[in-house]
Amino acid sequence: MHIFDYSYLKNDLLPAKLVNLTSSIAALRVLSAERKVRFMHAYSELERIAKIESVKASNAIEGIVTTDARLAELMQEGTSPMNHTEAEISGYRDALNEIHLNYRLHDFTESDIIGFYGMLLRYVASDVEPGYKHEDNVIAERMSDGRRVVRFSPASAEETPEAMKQLVLAYMEARDDVEINKMLLIPCVILDFLCIHPFPDGNGRMSRLLTLLLLYRNGFDAGKYISFEQRINADKAAYYAALRDSSAGWQTNENSPFPFMVNFLMTLYGCYEELDRRFAVVSTGRVTKSARIKSIVLNALTPISKVDICRALPDVSPTTVEAVLGSLVKNGAVRKVGEGRSVKYIRDGDSGSELKV
Repeated sequence: MHIFDYSYLKNDLLPAKLVNLTSSIAALRVLSAERKVRFMHAYSELERIAKIESVKASNAIEGIVTTDARLAELMQEGTSPMNHTEAEISGYRDALNEIHLNYRLHDFTESDIIGFYGMLLRYVASDVEPGYKHEDNVIAERMSDGRRVVRFSPASAEETPEAMKQLVLAYMEARDDVEINKMLLIPCVILDFLCIHPFPDGNGRMSRLLTLLLLYRNGFDAGKYISFEQRINADKAAYYAALRDSSAGWQTNENSPFPFMVNFLMTLYGCYEELDRRFAVVSTGRVTKSARIKSIVLNALTPISKVDICRALPDVSPTTVEAVLGSLVKNGAVRKVGEGRSVKYIRDGDSGSELKV
């Protein structure tokens, strides 16, 4: 069975990419904490938006989708699901709400993990038991020719209870070790959870709920205001590639967690970066589309692309974004960084330095 030991995170020879990412995230976290004290109303609005995006994205990753109109209804308290898809969405909604509101009352323990799984299945028919799997499962991949191949064989049903016990104990030991950076610990724990795959269904969604729980409990709350799940969904290929690379050799303790750690921290960094941009939108009283675009660009701490702006303002057309950016460049308010498809924009007079990893 896999040996759960996170002492390697104390190694001074960790990849420079991870060190750079943790430093960048720490800087943006400080800025966010300072703003939150002064502009709680703006953060409350961001949290409302993020909850909807998280419920939508985390389920969409697993192919569980509904219309935006119906999703908005399901997010309202007291709305009952009408079918299996809505039952799964509603379960995620409830578990997410519990983490948002009461994460301090929960921890990464077996009882809490199983409790959140029960919430996830709350509205689903009793064909799935709210507990660890009783049969072995596999992670399969569908090939272009329609064939399915086994990509990964998780811990067996027989091994799962002991594996989960060891995972929780290893996390608690590492959590209490002052020499281990909790920002590096969390993705390693989530990777091991995914490799155990302890439940008969819903392991992916559970991993994202537990990610938020661990982040919040360790002081990284960007996911409350910018959907961590949405950023995964936006680049699922990179996420699954990192998971595939880091799970190879897991059973024999020969895997490298670093690809998954880098992807995880890039996602977290993206949340804090996006939080900076969206804060500019919800905290300003200006409501025209042009003013919202200008607000995002002029308040961004790092260079921002047209794609970034369109993602933050889904109701604004790319043509409008291009026109406003062109105007800002022409009058000298912003300048371009890079060329061609990789071009970004930054307020003129700033260094325009980007995260180097």
